[in-house]
Amino acid sequence: MKSLLRNTLFAFVALTLLLTACISNDTTENVDGRLKVVSTVSPLTNIIYNIGGDRISLSGIVPEGVNSHTFEPAPSDAIKLAQADLIFINGLNLEIPSLRLAEANLKDGGEIVILGELTINPDEYVYDFSFPKESGSPNPHLWTNPFFALRYAEIVRDKLVEKDPDNAAYYRANYDAFNAKIMALDEAIKATTASIPEANRKLLTYHDSFAYFAPLYGFSIIGAIQPADFSEPSAQEVAALIVQLRDEQLPAIFGSEVFPSPVLDQIGREAGVSYVDTLRDDDLPGEPGTADHSYISLMVYDLKIMAAALGGDPTLMDSVDSGNVTGVDTAVDQAQ
Repeated sequence: MKSLLRNTLFAFVALTLLLTACISNDTTENVDGRLKVVSTVSPLTNIIYNIGGDRISLSGIVPEGVNSHTFEPAPSDAIKLAQADLIFINGLNLEIPSLRLAEANLKDGGEIVILGELTINPDEYVYDFSFPKESGSPNPHLWTNPFFALRYAEIVRDKLVEKDPDNAAYYRANYDAFNAKIMALDEAIKATTASIPEANRKLLTYHDSFAYFAPLYGFSIIGAIQPADFSEPSAQEVAALIVQLRDEQLPAIFGSEVFPSPVLDQIGREAGVSYVDTLRDDDLPGEPGTADHSYISLMVYDLKIMAAALGGDPTLMDSVDSGNVTGVDTAVDQAQ
């Protein structure tokens, strides 16, 4: 028994030393001199890519198509975070496990940047059915407001310039190009929204991802189905929503590819409205390395879905150049 215990202890110590050595080796500088940058959800990762391009080594640790609110980073993500010169987090309690892991593994000279908290003040936080104030977690989906996404890009630009001044002109030029894309996107969204009958500019979604988008473009959020604990709504809540939808006479309600909901389908059938289950909030269209895998494409895709379902003209979004400023994102290490 003593021999077994001694061998087990030896193996544990050896494994610990091996892991420590691995992380120590991985926290050294990139051999090609590029900044090591880690992000979380794919819209953030893509915004960063549009500014940093191939001058940074970029990893996104939250796989697309998963619930980012409940995502638990893998042990291997600790190595990526321990390597990072910059770690960009959305914040507003979206990625608490990832933030904790980043804080625990931050290397000397590394920096964690919480984008949401540098973009809006607490008095601008939105609380709603999916994110009630009593839970203490505001709605974190700032990026569905293009101007908040642009603010994210501005913060990224400034941090990259600070850490890598040799490439400052490149980062600034990319930001300027991204800014122009956001302005064009904004004009297209306004035109598309105007094509939707005013009475139909109302959103009922499963997961409330459009709280910062809606007021900017004249939509009303009339409800969200998913409670704060990510369970299904109660029978009483379902019944109330059915009555509300009948009163509102909306043509469609919206679900999400990440949050499939039989309950929302039931609500749609009983209220006599179309149920559209293809909206996205942190899952970019296309695949990594394809032309439509971009934040701009995400917004174009969602507006087309909304316009088609609510009686507007989705073709008004066709003029938007939705490609990345820095080309297809083949080089991004995006978790799958």
